Amino acid sequence: MNKRFPHSASLLMSTLALTMMTRLPVQAAEVGHPAPRFELPGRAGAISLDAYKGKVVYLDFWASWCGPCKQSFPWMNTMQERYRDQGLRVVAINVDQKSDDASSFLKDNPASFDIAFDPAGKTPLVYDNKGMPGSVLIGPDGKVLMVHSGFKQQERAELERRIQLALAAAGNAR
Repeated sequence: MNKRFPHSASLLMSTLALTMMTRLPVQAAEVGHPAPRFELPGRAGAISLDAYKGKVVYLDFWASWCGPCKQSFPWMNTMQERYRDQGLRVVAINVDQKSDDASSFLKDNPASFDIAFDPAGKTPLVYDNKGMPGSVLIGPDGKVLMVHSGFKQQERAELERRIQLALAAAGNAR
């Protein structure tokens, strides 16, 4: 124990514990639990998770510098088109700090789904997103069905299968 500062060890431990607690997500996306709510600016106005209640949502986190994101956009366009009438909504949240970076990406990689912007990057932290792109499949009841990190061509069929299962379950629940 330090005789000059007798409480320094306990103060240090308390400070470290508080720092760790404040860096943890308030509500991570966990399968079976409600998805963390958000409201962000979008291309055509505010985008809120609450607005998609009753729909299956494929939520995607992306950035202009993300190579796999360029591969995921055509696939997400296909999913949105193929399953829109069954209740799927693809929502992609951009985390670029500069809006010009996101705009440039979208010129080269058009999106037929909803795009939201979170330049502060708070939403992926709340969701405890582990990589870019990161995705979360959310059921019509607002509960997380799947959490996925990255995007590889060989994963497309499995991701689509999970979307189909979610839509089938949602259809059976009606």
